[in-house]
Amino acid sequence: MTATRTQVAIIGAGPAGLLLSHLLHLSGIDSVVLELHSRRHVEERIRAGVLEQGTVELLLNSGVGGRLRREGLVHDGIELRFGGRAHRIDLKALIGRSITIYGQHEVVKDLIAARLAADGEVQFESANVSVHDFDTATPRVRFHQDGAQRELVCDFIAGCDGFHGICRPSIPAGALTVYEKDYPFGWLGILAESPPPSGELIYAHHQRGFALYSMRTPQMSRLYLQCAPDQDPARWPDELIWNELHTRLGSGGQALREGPVLQKSVTGMRSFVVEPMQCGRLFLAGDAAHIVPPTGAKGLNLAVADVRVLARALTAFYGSGSADLLDRYSAVCLKRVWRAQRFSWWMTSLLHRFPEEGPLRQRLQLAELDSIASSRVAATALAENYAGLPFED
Repeated sequence: MTATRTQVAIIGAGPAGLLLSHLLHLSGIDSVVLELHSRRHVEERIRAGVLEQGTVELLLNSGVGGRLRREGLVHDGIELRFGGRAHRIDLKALIGRSITIYGQHEVVKDLIAARLAADGEVQFESANVSVHDFDTATPRVRFHQDGAQRELVCDFIAGCDGFHGICRPSIPAGALTVYEKDYPFGWLGILAESPPPSGELIYAHHQRGFALYSMRTPQMSRLYLQCAPDQDPARWPDELIWNELHTRLGSGGQALREGPVLQKSVTGMRSFVVEPMQCGRLFLAGDAAHIVPPTGAKGLNLAVADVRVLARALTAFYGSGSADLLDRYSAVCLKRVWRAQRFSWWMTSLLHRFPEEGPLRQRLQLAELDSIASSRVAATALAENYAGLPFED
């Protein structure tokens, strides 16, 4: 077995793991990123694309936002459609902040390029990864690469390997408390060669179910329909998808333009949190520790917030020997996580059709949407949470 050493071993080359490695590099801290899949695979995974202003500022200030600045689509508001009407939530006017549309896979590309340009170590196609001895001062990570078994000795392990990764299940039984809820619906998502009919995202409440209009570029649209969580995408031919989108989104004075559907998938919806987000010298970040329903656009932004806290804590440890910030990592992160969970749950409950509930639930939803449209206080609360709360240390 070939053994090497680093200061921080990072499991997972998604945005959380790569950004953590980049931030540590800026502080002079060595890390190695281990990723199960190929570079091409992680760079082509289509995921969320709504970046809070704090996320954008962190990427820009850390030197990986050049392409984001040039190509990101800045939105100063979002649109709610319900009951045959449209209402714009003016984020800029209400709270002075904006969101930016820039695909998660584009963030990943930028971070990989930055790490490789700095001679950072990102080892793709690392198989059979396992974590050991994280209850000691010298944790170890074992993995296979190029047909050989290898061992990485480190000071800390960052589990950034997602909901289905190996880090969280490696923590002893009973050490974590799990909170979770599965929703009785999913999202059918498509990527279409279709110019946007609107310059901002559209969230639609409809008696047939929720719909969302988003975009990735000025020529590419990303659209979603509420559906059964186990729905086979093959049961949704393109014509049916477009018909349903026209029905649920309505026109709002702007026609939805159809185009070739390039990708089609169904994603279930879940709320999930584990407490604490650390065990010994193993720290969980991003989807490894929490999942939010996508209605609130919080998943990627929470991952960024987690690794910002962890990078600052590790920098303090190596700079002064103080473990205070490391000890408080879970408490700091979970405060934000639970507020994001509440907002994502609220947005999901507000906009989706719940199959087990009838007309009363729909009328209550419409009443609350009307309240948001007619109350600056209610609209401001939505805007504050949607555009992102300030970072806390």
